[in-house]
Amino acid sequence: MTVTGARNSSDAELLLEIDCQLISGVHRRPAPGSGPRSGHGGRLSRMDMTPELLTLVAGRFKALSDPVRLQILNTLRAGEKSVTELIEETGCAQANVSKHLQILHNLGFVARKKEGLYVYYRLSGREIFQLCDIMCGRIEKELKSRQKLFA
Repeated sequence: MTVTGARNSSDAELLLEIDCQLISGVHRRPAPGSGPRSGHGGRLSRMDMTPELLTLVAGRFKALSDPVRLQILNTLRAGEKSVTELIEETGCAQANVSKHLQILHNLGFVARKKEGLYVYYRLSGREIFQLCDIMCGRIEKELKSRQKLFA
């Protein structure tokens, strides 16, 4: 599997190893104040923000920085779609949609299945829209703030 953002195969291997460590919890530690006496029951934890982890996070944000990828993700909110349906609904060329779907798939934003000649994509999870909602909320606040300046 090719990892987007990796410069060579050793970079890709390192990123995959870090992904595996993160999944298994190797980089987790309790957040300050989240112990048994914190009132949170020890449920809160945070990741050590190592350079490797920051690289992974930056790769995900980079994937989300393209308007076409966001359009594809937004189109998939309605449910599973074939590549043909995504092409029709986004108005993008087949090669362009396929390229973006590959990136989204490699980073785990979308899942796919093949049925005969067709490949169908769906969201791997809806958490991405929490991030979108946060960003849209910030943009809305910025616009209101700017409107007040010119009112």
